[in-house]
Amino acid sequence: MNMTESSTQRANDNSTPTTSSTNGLADKGRENTQRFINRELSWLGFNERVLEEACNENHPLLERLRFLSISGNNLDEFFMVRVAGLVGQVLEGVEERSADGLTPARQLAAIYERADALMMEQQRVWRALRLDLGYQGLRVVGLDPLDIESEAWLAEHFRDQIFPVLTPQALDPAHPFPFIPNKGLSIIFDLVRLSDNEPIKELVMVPGTLPRFVRMPGTEGRYIALETLIIRHVGTLFPGYRVDGHGTFRIIRDSDIEVEEEAEDLVRFFRSAIKRRRRGRVIRLKHTANMPPVLAELIRDQLGSPDSIITEVDGFIGIADLAQLVDEDLPALKFKPFTARFPERIREHGGDCFAAIRSKDIVVHHPYESFDVVLAFLAQAAQDPDVIAIKQTLYRAGKQSAVIRALIDAAEAGKSVTAVVELKARFDEEQNLMWASALERAGVQVVYGFIEWKTHAKVSMVVRREGDGFRTYCHFGTGNYHPITAKIYTDISFFTADPRAGRDAAQLFNYITGYVEPHDMELLTISPHGLRNRLMALIDEEIAHVRAGRPGVVWAKMNSLVDPAVIDKLYEASSAGVEVELIVRGICCLRPGVAGLSDNIRVRSVVGRFLEHSRIICTGNGAALPNRKAKVFISSADWMPRNFDRRVEYLLPIENPTVHAQILDQVMVANLIDTEQSWILASDGHYDRVEATARPFNLHHYFMTNPSLSGRGASLQSKSSVPKLRLRPSSGQKDQAISETPNND
Repeated sequence: MNMTESSTQRANDNSTPTTSSTNGLADKGRENTQRFINRELSWLGFNERVLEEACNENHPLLERLRFLSISGNNLDEFFMVRVAGLVGQVLEGVEERSADGLTPARQLAAIYERADALMMEQQRVWRALRLDLGYQGLRVVGLDPLDIESEAWLAEHFRDQIFPVLTPQALDPAHPFPFIPNKGLSIIFDLVRLSDNEPIKELVMVPGTLPRFVRMPGTEGRYIALETLIIRHVGTLFPGYRVDGHGTFRIIRDSDIEVEEEAEDLVRFFRSAIKRRRRGRVIRLKHTANMPPVLAELIRDQLGSPDSIITEVDGFIGIADLAQLVDEDLPALKFKPFTARFPERIREHGGDCFAAIRSKDIVVHHPYESFDVVLAFLAQAAQDPDVIAIKQTLYRAGKQSAVIRALIDAAEAGKSVTAVVELKARFDEEQNLMWASALERAGVQVVYGFIEWKTHAKVSMVVRREGDGFRTYCHFGTGNYHPITAKIYTDISFFTADPRAGRDAAQLFNYITGYVEPHDMELLTISPHGLRNRLMALIDEEIAHVRAGRPGVVWAKMNSLVDPAVIDKLYEASSAGVEVELIVRGICCLRPGVAGLSDNIRVRSVVGRFLEHSRIICTGNGAALPNRKAKVFISSADWMPRNFDRRVEYLLPIENPTVHAQILDQVMVANLIDTEQSWILASDGHYDRVEATARPFNLHHYFMTNPSLSGRGASLQSKSSVPKLRLRPSSGQKDQAISETPNND
């Protein structure tokens, strides 16, 4: 893969072919602008909604601060990958247009304007939250004088804990400007030596190994930013010098890794690529607005380039680092603690996962039901003498993964264990390399999948000796095998011993490990072989129902909707009279509510305490939703070109009537009737928060305070008061919640 193809691929998931006719291209661009929302601007819109939660007074203060820090981290990664890709295209002269008809240069111009406004709003929100937090006992001190005891403690702490780690570097012909790592925070000083009035400029890189904030002693939560602490004690750092000026700056580098087709050894390639990533092109340089012009010019000359974005910040640089302050022990300023339930169906079988699954398919709704059930499934497989083989995909597993421990235990117990470790999981490459090494040392057969595709499917299968034969138990998830994110991401775990699912899962693993293409799959549809076509066929079925005089309905929940072909199919369905309800948390390139194009499509985004992450597809199958004969699927895939064409994903039908009803009648309906965390997408691309109603409904609170999807387990409400979810008969009013308490019958 050459450089041009690489940067085009990562920056243009919604690209369309160019044409040779200039006029035709312009006409096509105008048409596409009316049909599609720009992918990058839609993502910025999602991050604006995240930032809005930092302003939501219904959230406790520290949770609002958490949303602010998340918006900062999101924006960093956006520049490190998406903006970096577009910059690369511009530098290479690529003119290929996005699906909405914009060239890379025009996309960048729109991104910079929108991102600048977003960054200004982040600083405004931080100033407001900092003031409010101060009233509640959490202060971030600045350069103003403090009481004698505090000044003495800071001086001692700086001398003993900070000073030994700092390495000032003079900037002169004998000391060239040093390399600044990605996300590196630095302070530059304009000094004058008092002995001879000799001017000198010094650079101090703030060590990334130290926490960004230092907590000061005392019962009150007082913090000081590390760069502020350094500036306060510049006399200790540079004795005998006068400070004429200083400023703080931070850089973002191109941090994506593109796998070359000729890479012969993926492990060696990624170990090398991770090192190269730290030295990627500077994409964004931010410095404090009060930096003296002479210093600003110096760092711009040394770090900037014509393609770098240089921004002055009047406030705190590195919004993502504010997450450290959320750890302050102030329970009143955080969400009330929530303890996930362990599925009662497993408890009913004495904790025997296999017996419970053998009895009946099981759906588990994370994070309301604990991810511990997945860990218990794998741990039991590792310890069970009748289990002979385990196969597992690993996309993101976290730093302290019990999943890895279970696989190692199984291998050490003599079982056949195969782990598909995805080295291309962005920003988890280094961690995954470490896990792969640990697994291999334990005797696990580690496979890295395809060079050109990512293995994104979340599948685990366990083969167990039972009676005279073998039974396969499978877990299919919509989220990663990551115990930490499973506490804050909403996802579906589905356990089954259906022999068809077991045979399909075996083919899927053989495809990844041995390139043996699956044939005659009984339940699963996989990408890159047919998943897009399967979805479009499902939509076509609903179009056919409408034309035959029956209702046609599509409900779908996902993280991102980008793929132009699927969007066009949804437009076709809308024009035919199919009612389409989409729950798209992040990027959505479809324009809903456009007369003659998408009149029957509604799109909502849910942003709240938990990150909506599950992928679910439901079609009416000739009747209004919800209904018992509807088709219900779970999937690992979002509706993006990369998921259909460059990733290994799965789509699985849910046929068990109980699980079918749990996903359709509860999870999907709750998402569609939420009024407290939902935003509605307008045809022009902007989002409006759902208006408050007389009967508000918060889907996250509902699932936290009610029994599990099965109706079993402890509840914060009495079971007699658990509301039954339903939709208004009029689809146009589905943004309003209705719940009714069942009668005693």
